Amino acid sequence: MSSPNDSEWALFEEPADFRPPTPPPTTVEQVLVGEDAPLTIRLVGSHPLWGQYVWNAAPTLCEYLDANPDIIRGRAVLELGAAAGIPSIWSARHGAARVVATDYPDPDLMDNLKINISKHAGRVASVQGYIWGSDPAALLAEGGQYDAIFMSDLIFNHQAHGALLDTCDLCLKDDAPALVFFSHHRPHLADRDMAFFALAEQRGYTCTHVGDWRLQPMFPEDPGDEVVRATVHGWIVKRSS
Repeated sequence: MSSPNDSEWALFEEPADFRPPTPPPTTVEQVLVGEDAPLTIRLVGSHPLWGQYVWNAAPTLCEYLDANPDIIRGRAVLELGAAAGIPSIWSARHGAARVVATDYPDPDLMDNLKINISKHAGRVASVQGYIWGSDPAALLAEGGQYDAIFMSDLIFNHQAHGALLDTCDLCLKDDAPALVFFSHHRPHLADRDMAFFALAEQRGYTCTHVGDWRLQPMFPEDPGDEVVRATVHGWIVKRSS
């Protein structure tokens, strides 16, 4: 998993000439729980925000939702850092009343996400560009706060923990869950991943571990314990009563 050192970047800032033109998009046939056939998911060809991957946490989150359908059934759902939009797509197809899939407002990411949502999610879902922690007025304009927020493989962005929680503060209804699913892609920084939950508790949230799922590591060539890198952890974060 190639990424800048955390000390080197602010929240997704990059110089105008940071990267060459994006390669052509690719597609994958993604098997999701509860679907009769694989879905053809479009991915950007390459991207510094890692939108060219189907992250392990995304289909795993769908499995959890399939086992706990009341989280989304008839409810409004917001996904942060959606990339290809798999949890948003799954929710729209399995009973959510309103789904908003968001990612950083980069044209390549937005165009790709819109294509996937339009193809697979229908009118239940929409797409918006959104920077974590910024004013969510556009996200709240149509229906107010959300009954659930999804975060799939986001908390390895250590510098963004506060901004993610700011968005939960602004967009999540009282007693509604934020579902945080992730892997320790860099085992030597696992404690920094987990700092998200310590910060959440400091800010008045209750954090509950809901399961672990063993998959294949996203980046087999990377260093560190393979079992650690291959395991998806699921947590629910709620405001304390």
